[in-house]
Amino acid sequence: MAKALLITTQDIPKYTAMNGGVDIDKFIQFVSIAQDIHLQNLLGSDLLEKIQLEITNATLSGVYLALNTDYIKQTLIHYSMVEYLPFAAYSISNKGIYKHNSENSQNAEKLEIDFLIEKERDIAEHYATRLVDYLCNNTADFPEYSSNSGADVIPDRNTVFNGWMLDNNIDRDRLDYKNLEL
Repeated sequence: MAKALLITTQDIPKYTAMNGGVDIDKFIQFVSIAQDIHLQNLLGSDLLEKIQLEITNATLSGVYLALNTDYIKQTLIHYSMVEYLPFAAYSISNKGIYKHNSENSQNAEKLEIDFLIEKERDIAEHYATRLVDYLCNNTADFPEYSSNSGADVIPDRNTVFNGWMLDNNIDRDRLDYKNLEL
């Protein structure tokens, strides 16, 4: 099956801070990555493939069109930015890796870029939560949401990554690092 992207190249500059002059070739692969990683994790393989097939055949309509328009697009747009931002300042060519620089501008610091990534992740997680809530409340309309099996990706209904939880109650003075089991 041909892989169809669930958003257009105009959607990202339209709904994010990205400048409309950014070359499509610089970010389109990050839309594909976000769709494969984040969106497939939310929709599951079967529902994602159903929507891709309908987009490819130009038959996307009804509840599937509404799902894509009202819930999927915003989620995918912002997860695409999460994937794109760490690479936005760089070009990779046969002569090496280059960082873009302009005479009339100043490159953003890593801390600032990390802040932007986290803001985009917060936005993406907000839309992902709305998407999953909608799917869970309308499972009869989307039988593919619960039909995954075998090697399919089964939808994850936990949309928020809360970071790593570290146990602060460890007695570090008595910790035996040599025999530590992970």
